[in-house]
Amino acid sequence: MEFKYTSRSVEDTLTIAQNIESEKFPNMIICLEGELGSGKTVFTKGFASALGIKDTITSPTFNIIKEYLNGEMPLYHMDVYRLEETDEDIGINDYFNKNGITIIEWADIINDILPSERLVIKFKVIDEDTRVLVFIPYGEKYEELCSAVL
Repeated sequence: MEFKYTSRSVEDTLTIAQNIESEKFPNMIICLEGELGSGKTVFTKGFASALGIKDTITSPTFNIIKEYLNGEMPLYHMDVYRLEETDEDIGINDYFNKNGITIIEWADIINDILPSERLVIKFKVIDEDTRVLVFIPYGEKYEELCSAVL
């Protein structure tokens, strides 16, 4: 089952992220896919803001993983783009059971190590302002989340 949401602005993307955050649960995995500039980091900013995280959220391209521990729940923000050309094990799957929320940009690159239950959000650029977000829930909790929010 897929759910679609059309974002017509940065504010729309922030709002849908905040709505998804309202249904959060420990060990939640959100996988973001889409081209550069499609809104993945904007989504993460909205989610982090709703968690009460005051830090500036940037894509952790060179760090790969940034931990934000000062919100309602820990947020583990990953950008695995640089892992495309390596087989190096950096312990990403250790984060999946730390009772926080893991948001992974470019998640399709590490598809083979992702948990079977997760929420995939594909960002499709329509024009300068418009994005179509396709939500694909894997598992009952994620289906319920999408039904509640979308």
